[in-house]
Amino acid sequence: MDTASVNLATARSTASVAGARESTRDFLDRLVRPLPAETADTVVLVVSELVTNALPHAGGACTLDLTAQPDSIEVTVHDASPQAPRMRTPDLNGGTGGFGRPMVNRLARAASVTRRPSGGKTVSAFLPR
Repeated sequence: MDTASVNLATARSTASVAGARESTRDFLDRLVRPLPAETADTVVLVVSELVTNALPHAGGACTLDLTAQPDSIEVTVHDASPQAPRMRTPDLNGGTGGFGRPMVNRLARAASVTRRPSGGKTVSAFLPR
């Protein structure tokens, strides 16, 4: 099983989100059993969405963990906010979002949010390999 952990900071920083995408691509490129390009793109998209959501809502810091399992890639984002993400109606006109969580739920085999005993939460998505 291959794993990687990336600490990200700086609230709403496009550099942090870009760094998460780059770290994910590096992780995927090093896998012994490489992913098809389309699958890798999907993993990167899910990472981008989860990190983009975590940074502004969790005080500007989160940790991204990636785990390659035989049949899936697990994307896990830990942050300090105890507030669970909420589903909302996507805003088609005002540009305030609402598309990310439904998209992650659709792309992932499973997605979950769990509270951490030490505080904060973990958002996980399992993507088929």
